[in-house]
Amino acid sequence: MKIAPAAALQLLHAQHHATLATHSQQLPGYPYATVLPYVLDEQQRPLLLISALAEHTRNLLADGRCSLSVLEAGASDVQAAARLTLLADAARFEPDALLRQRFLRYQPAAEQLLQLDFMFFRLQPIRLRYIGGVGRMGWLEAAELAGVCLSLQQEADWLAQAHVPDGVCLLGMDAGGVDYRLDDEVGHRRQPWPDGLRLEAELGAVRQALLAGLGSDLA
Repeated sequence: MKIAPAAALQLLHAQHHATLATHSQQLPGYPYATVLPYVLDEQQRPLLLISALAEHTRNLLADGRCSLSVLEAGASDVQAAARLTLLADAARFEPDALLRQRFLRYQPAAEQLLQLDFMFFRLQPIRLRYIGGVGRMGWLEAAELAGVCLSLQQEADWLAQAHVPDGVCLLGMDAGGVDYRLDDEVGHRRQPWPDGLRLEAELGAVRQALLAGLGSDLA
């Protein structure tokens, strides 16, 4: 079945934790799975911040081949829920200032981890298996997931100009929508752009679409 890349990308953006599977170094041949938070970069690639002492970190440093499994939050029936498995190559890297700021907007508690032995890894997608429910599934190649991307500077400029009601904290913007957090909330929420809204639209039109989507949250 042909799967629309937008469905998989919206699921990736909407969630904030996943199950990472790596190649065990202690028991070669066995997968090692663990749950951890992630943030997407400007090209919609997952970023991890993990301790040098963690088992999965040691595994990735020895063999970067891994998979990331993401499940739609709050689903009462897992079989009917949207979910995906991303096969990727992980590599350690150092983010620039704008990417670090983006990561910390989504994971503010991670700032204290930067003073410890934690290190950044980026997952470069190879293939993705998306399941939208019973009988709705298919593979996506890495090239299909690239899509239209905003630069980190474009995103930072927009966030600096955006005005939203009290109680709303904007985290990030991309071609598919905007992520935000309400005061005293853990995690974040996702507001997809309405169909037909283009990135070239005036800032006012984008803001209007955002506020319209936030209405139910702020009522």
